[in-house]
Amino acid sequence: GFAPFDPRSPLATLLRRSMLLPSLLRRAHLPRPCHPPRCHLSRLLDRYGFVPPASLTPTAKEISHGTGAGADQKRRTKKPPYRPPSSLDRGDRPASHSDLPFDFRFSYTESSPDAKPIGLREPKYSPFGPGRLDRPWTGLCAPAVDTTLRSVDAEDPAPAAEKDLEEARRRERERVLGEPLTPAERSFLVDKCQKNRTKRQINLGRDGLTHNMLNDIHNHWKHGEGVRVKCLGVPTVDMQNVCRELEDKTGGLIIHRHGGLLILYRGRHYHPKKRPVIPLMLWKPAEPIYPRLIKTTIEGLTVQETKEMRKKGLHAPVLTKLAKNGYYANLVPMVRDGFLADELVRIDCKGLPKSDYRKIGVKLRDLVPCILVSFDKEQIIVWRGKDHDESIQDNLHNAFPSFLQLESAAVKNENVEQEEASSESVAGKNEHGEKEETSSDCSSDEWSEISSSDDVPDDK
Repeated sequence: GFAPFDPRSPLATLLRRSMLLPSLLRRAHLPRPCHPPRCHLSRLLDRYGFVPPASLTPTAKEISHGTGAGADQKRRTKKPPYRPPSSLDRGDRPASHSDLPFDFRFSYTESSPDAKPIGLREPKYSPFGPGRLDRPWTGLCAPAVDTTLRSVDAEDPAPAAEKDLEEARRRERERVLGEPLTPAERSFLVDKCQKNRTKRQINLGRDGLTHNMLNDIHNHWKHGEGVRVKCLGVPTVDMQNVCRELEDKTGGLIIHRHGGLLILYRGRHYHPKKRPVIPLMLWKPAEPIYPRLIKTTIEGLTVQETKEMRKKGLHAPVLTKLAKNGYYANLVPMVRDGFLADELVRIDCKGLPKSDYRKIGVKLRDLVPCILVSFDKEQIIVWRGKDHDESIQDNLHNAFPSFLQLESAAVKNENVEQEEASSESVAGKNEHGEKEETSSDCSSDEWSEISSSDDVPDDK
């Protein structure tokens, strides 16, 4: 017998090598195919002499960029990136137009057209957004009439177009308001707008009557004839100005006022679908730069006298302490009364923002009138001035009565007239009934004596 064949033996290895030698020699003399050396291609090209055509062989550049035959068909078109909706993008829509005949400002009560700034804090970017309003933005307001139409040499720089707009607004307001409310209608509307009857309310804060607040008032007028407006903070120093601007800019009528609580009536002929177009401000514009309130020296005094007056003002007794977001309508008469006792008045403003008590000081300067001395240590110190006259202060209370006082007086007169008319009608009915019960032989003078004698014990 033969021993079993071991494939791992040296003899088996020699036999395998001798069998592969002719094939290796044959492959060495064959021409090698020309193709780009790529590790990912099949090794069959080494064993078989197949050479692909040039149209099917991708170049190195096409392989690196992934653009080959049929790559455009396989590639999917990319979707455009998602863009959230924006109020700044109006597309092909034209700029909105408003027929309101007054200049658009951020705040109508806290900014005055007569106050001229000395500069702007930012470029003249319109707070209504680019291309959303057909009025230019001057940095302070969006005027209803182009300011280039004004004439510097004319006595009245306001063009005739502004006067026509004011007259048209007055006529339109009278048409919408219609006939005045009777006392019964007025009391019914006031009771309907009380806090226990409705929660609809407009809050007027430190910014005063803003432009966007006009849109909120008209939105409330869609659901009711009156809207409740609650006023707190800096604007309440001059409530007469707040009431005047509310009536002027909205076209309504204030029918009730209790402290800082107002009831604004829309009018008899108001139609919600015919409300004016009010474009909204998208952001609060930066306030312009105004001249300094506190000068180095007070006018009429030297530097040393100004320093002594400021030290003296800090030690003056406190007239009152202002609460944050409080009601300050009584502040002006309090300061006028304080000047009767002392030439300096100090108001404690601890806890209030710096901008708030500086605005309060400006309002006191214009309304009292007085001279601002200092805002140091959160105190408002005002001086009555050298030319202070007590008679002028007394006349200021009587010379400018508020229109709300006149309205309340008119309402009282109407109530008195109605009471007199009702009492006359009741007296006439009583006399007529008494005449029917008694005989016709008695004269009217006798009946008047009888009625007067009968009324005496009742009064007692």
